[in-house]
Amino acid sequence: MTVTVETGTWQLDRTASTVALRHKTMWGLVTVKGTFSGVTGRGEVRPDGSAVGTVTLDAASLDTKNAKRDTHLRSADFFDVDNHPEITLAVRSAELRADKTVQVVAQLTARGVSRPLTLTANLVEADADALTLAAEFTVDREQFGMGWNQMGMIRGVTTITTTLRFSRTAV
Repeated sequence: MTVTVETGTWQLDRTASTVALRHKTMWGLVTVKGTFSGVTGRGEVRPDGSAVGTVTLDAASLDTKNAKRDTHLRSADFFDVDNHPEITLAVRSAELRADKTVQVVAQLTARGVSRPLTLTANLVEADADALTLAAEFTVDREQFGMGWNQMGMIRGVTTITTTLRFSRTAV
């Protein structure tokens, strides 16, 4: 079965999209989970079927259900939202495969540091007016200048889980 996605401009549906993170802390005994409520984005599907686009997170919108922790995550120890209010995933290329996976080559920028990122997303749903992509990938926070680690409590990488719904923009 061949899947096709309409060419043109697509806008992220903020109400139907989620970006969440989880990270082991307390020496791996506790998993911190949070979601970003401020998510925007848009993309373009080109005539050759490839796509480019951007997803932007409001770094201050991270909610882990713990106000004190959230304040610390917004501080200069982590996201430094006063100086770097956004986290951006700039998709350089996205290629849809026959198995409904999408190979994504992007650049992730957090805290003013940009790093290349390659991931595989799944095309969950697509029709003429909307499409939904889901992906899970890991990020090493230390590569983005977030090395704070009191008493060695924080280990490993952060897992990001996304469900992104895009609506076709009328021409």
